[in-house]
Amino acid sequence: MISSLHGTVVQAVQPAFVVVEVGGVGFKVNVPASVFDELDGVGRSIYLHTYLLVREDALTLYGFSTEEQRGVFELLLTVQGVGPRLALAVLSSLSLDVLRRAVAHDQAEVIDRVPGVGRRTAEKIVFALRDKLGPGEPGLGMLAAGASGLETEVMAALTALGYSVVEAQAAVQSVPKGEGETVEDKIRLALQYFSS
Repeated sequence: MISSLHGTVVQAVQPAFVVVEVGGVGFKVNVPASVFDELDGVGRSIYLHTYLLVREDALTLYGFSTEEQRGVFELLLTVQGVGPRLALAVLSSLSLDVLRRAVAHDQAEVIDRVPGVGRRTAEKIVFALRDKLGPGEPGLGMLAAGASGLETEVMAALTALGYSVVEAQAAVQSVPKGEGETVEDKIRLALQYFSS
């Protein structure tokens, strides 16, 4: 019904929602944390790919930066026990690449570190999305050829040290491409992110 919105942000309540005014009508849109990262602030223009959830007692709008992110949200909703709030939490805590690698490499432990996701739910997500979110899925991007899952292992090590999934992801992404050939090297380089 409403597949996208282009308007002005009139309210931003981090990390829950934004209110986007389109033609004099304000739409409350629940968004993942990544939308706030790209937001220029209140009074600025925004374009969101949206998903309208229709329930007997409510119409709830969810917004995403990309069609790919919206597609993954819809896939997460197909998993038994995963509702929109939990699906948003997953997308707020994990990048699409990290989620894709965790599913492709059967690493439920990466997903169960998301607040609100337990071990069983994480295993359900991996099982349910294995064939839908794997390498080569049209429209969802592809894993790099020969990806070893090094980054996923580094994230798991950092979260075991007490860092949040978001902090670990930021540290892993700070490591320059091509540096660190082993898990230990990448962990050492990622830890430098926290000391800077």
